[in-house]
Amino acid sequence: MEVRHPKVQNKRTGPGRPANPGGFLDGHACKGVTCSAAHSVDFPVSVVLPAGGTGERTGLQTPKQFCSVLGRPLISYTIQAFERVPWIQRIVVAVAKESTDLMADIIRRFRHQKVQVVSGGSTRHRSICNGVMALGEDGEGMAPDGPGVVIIHDAVRPFVEEEFLQKIATAAREHGAAGAIRPLVSTVIATTSEGFLDHSLERAKYRASEMPQGFSYDVIRQAYQRCSETDFEFGTECLHLALQYCGTNAKLIEGPPTLWKVTYRKDLAAAESVIKESLSESALVITGGRASAAALAEALQKAAGALQMGLDLVPDVTAENSRYLQTESNFIQVSINDPCLSEVEALIQALEEANPAPLHPLVVIWMRVVGEDEASDSGMVAPASALVDMASAAKLHQILLYGIQIHQSKDSERRDRSVTRAAQIVRVLIRERSPALVGQLLQA
Repeated sequence: MEVRHPKVQNKRTGPGRPANPGGFLDGHACKGVTCSAAHSVDFPVSVVLPAGGTGERTGLQTPKQFCSVLGRPLISYTIQAFERVPWIQRIVVAVAKESTDLMADIIRRFRHQKVQVVSGGSTRHRSICNGVMALGEDGEGMAPDGPGVVIIHDAVRPFVEEEFLQKIATAAREHGAAGAIRPLVSTVIATTSEGFLDHSLERAKYRASEMPQGFSYDVIRQAYQRCSETDFEFGTECLHLALQYCGTNAKLIEGPPTLWKVTYRKDLAAAESVIKESLSESALVITGGRASAAALAEALQKAAGALQMGLDLVPDVTAENSRYLQTESNFIQVSINDPCLSEVEALIQALEEANPAPLHPLVVIWMRVVGEDEASDSGMVAPASALVDMASAAKLHQILLYGIQIHQSKDSERRDRSVTRAAQIVRVLIRERSPALVGQLLQA
């Protein structure tokens, strides 16, 4: 018996920080809203990510692009956002010389495929220039042809989506340059030398320049070949260089609110929240093919839907269902009146074999359903102890194992309340991915 339930889109947003920027975490082709033929382009596109900054504004010793978010450097999420786009061919990352080995390790650990690392410069424009020039080389000198379009993006803006990248690339191809803009949030004012108000700008007439920006390769290469040392040292706006040195007036496209940049320490927490929210949108419930487990799973599915979380129900993860082992991040194994963890152990082993180096921690929840006469404390000791031991071993493989025990009451109202509480616990465990609760058998 297999019951399918459509994934529930999470529409909740925070102030200026959308909860879900789409399928940016999806590293597998054609899962989610990306990989649509409507977003494809038929010309070569490459990307330059300047990542040589020191991150002074975060107040942290580690540059923000290398700060860990759920055990993974922020820059790795940004790279993945571009790698999942099939029509992007190369990604050049410009890093400080002292960060070259670190970047190479990130590429290896998180299995990035399209990335080339080059040395960055002392300023943002110098780093971008090094990346742009590297695109015109094939390892033995100048390549016969550079990419048709180059997209320049910040390494600390991880939530860019394929649909908007397609708009930027297409506009850059047509006009020579294109850039993302967003409405101004605050009014811009000018001050006198004494610190008093001089004048203010009419906010409706102005926009904030954002990333990504796209350019014909010839335009951006010539702009950097012709620009001055002052531009290299103090400039930040690539679109301005294209206009000033190549006469190319950029097409401006209003971007989505997901283009925000991690600038301050609080933005790292916001980025983690967005990633957690995206990871918690769905889960797979494994019933073992038992009718009683399937009935509970259907009730859990309904309760989770009310919490903006979609559940897929399957009897096992073999044959065609084995694809979930690589495409899903959250798993719920339902056991009816069974203190044995053999099914969970088999699931964890299958995950380790199918996904030996997950990009982020996976969650496995053992949902044990017991009758009212089996809910005594003495009946919980053995499974709880075994759960702790198994969770400790699974954690070494980036798998977070939790337990939920449901008391299956004959009273329908009590039973419904237990299922609702279980869904709420599932939502919190999956969203927070807390190492502190690993191995715990929680009561619903």
